[in-house]
Amino acid sequence: MSHRPAAQATPAADAGREGGGAGRQRAGAAARVVVIGGGLAGITAAIGLREAGLAVTLLEARPRLGGSASSYRRAGMWVDNGQHVFLRCCTSYRDLLARLGVAGSVTIQRRFDVPVLSPAGRARLRRTALPAPLHLAGALARYRPLPPAQRLAAGRAALALRFVDPAEPSLDSVRFGDWLASRGQPERVRRALWDLFVVSALNIAGDEASLPLAATVIRTALLSRRDAADIGMATVPLGELHAAAPAALLARLGASVRLGAKASWVRPAPGGGFEVGLARGDGCLPADGVVIAVPAPQAARLAGPAGVPGAAAWERLGASPIVNVHVIYDRPVTDLPFAAAIDSPVQWVFDRTRQAGLGSGQYLAVSLSAADDVAQVPAGELRRQFLPELERLFPAAAGARVTDFFVTRERRATFRQGPGTGALRPGTATPVPGLALAGAWTDTGWPDTMEGAVRSGIKASGELTRQLAGREAASRLGPPGRAAAATGARP
Repeated sequence: MSHRPAAQATPAADAGREGGGAGRQRAGAAARVVVIGGGLAGITAAIGLREAGLAVTLLEARPRLGGSASSYRRAGMWVDNGQHVFLRCCTSYRDLLARLGVAGSVTIQRRFDVPVLSPAGRARLRRTALPAPLHLAGALARYRPLPPAQRLAAGRAALALRFVDPAEPSLDSVRFGDWLASRGQPERVRRALWDLFVVSALNIAGDEASLPLAATVIRTALLSRRDAADIGMATVPLGELHAAAPAALLARLGASVRLGAKASWVRPAPGGGFEVGLARGDGCLPADGVVIAVPAPQAARLAGPAGVPGAAAWERLGASPIVNVHVIYDRPVTDLPFAAAIDSPVQWVFDRTRQAGLGSGQYLAVSLSAADDVAQVPAGELRRQFLPELERLFPAAAGARVTDFFVTRERRATFRQGPGTGALRPGTATPVPGLALAGAWTDTGWPDTMEGAVRSGIKASGELTRQLAGREAASRLGPPGRAAAATGARP
């Protein structure tokens, strides 16, 4: 299988070239918006703004779009920089894929079905057609890694989560592990059941997770609709979905996409609007509005000097790493497309043979969330640890030859989604008119996920469209006296 390169984007209508100063919005011209960051949040914001008729320039420091959910070439195959999956309830992300014309390049389970592997054997979590929350009752009742009494206790805790309000401020300081322990969930239940969902979704040790964010995951995915947790995955490299397709759409819409362009600063322009400075002496761009759609530390360094108070506090959101262990075998060792694991250092494992375009053998990728303990471990040591573990989970691997082994690390994959983060996540609008924020780390009501990123981009484009449309309407009316005359009102 061959795939087109994911990293090529050619600037189209070059709205917002250097020079000219920002000044006031030009009479009769579309408002100019600079979007800083070409991940899913920035891509979504740029599309929405351009479709609203604004002149958009999208800046991305890397040589490709897609941010932390993209692909690169290695040894003749495509490698995703993370094992990014989504759920059927991720409606904004799925809508974006449809808008990009790549909805046919993903697949979603007919119904939620997760093999759970351990050295002691295999279990299964599979929903039925019953309405939520009964759709998972049978799966929990048959979940062999837990004794019957613990299965029953887990069911009671799940039902209690339905009454946890993630928006309640007093819960922001509560650890999920403490809440579970207070509901009769011992260590074994937390590790063998709750961690399956929380660690991968929030990228933090289950006990250390924020209760509001954990409740959002469980309530939305497992307790709201019976089909909400059905798992979706790309059937092509992520770069086709998040780099090539957005570049093509933005070009068709007439936006300017500038790769390898890093924003160094944002500041108010003397005559109104903003100036966005580019690194390496590449000049600056005038803008009537700016969307900052980069991770929290970079956003803080851009927004603070632009006049946003308290931006430095965003760096306290911290970061959590994800490590991916990639193993290429000379023959197939499993027929499972993916599986979770317990009682093993392996958390989730995915068959990436098809997506990578591998012609023979099998490519398994082990995804390790909350990977603080292995983020700095050398690849050779991880090989000695994980190859025997994969043989324990997939006995056929013992007879296969490993033709390649490598490790990828996302040291700042997400913000650290623990207690207290709710108070630190800023909203979309800032106190600086014309300056908006986007990114899965902002206050989207969702965890730091692809869905959260897309939702933030939608909010940012809506906010700036509203602000700039109001500013344009005011400029057409002119000074207050003229506006009064036009409406027949007294000034």
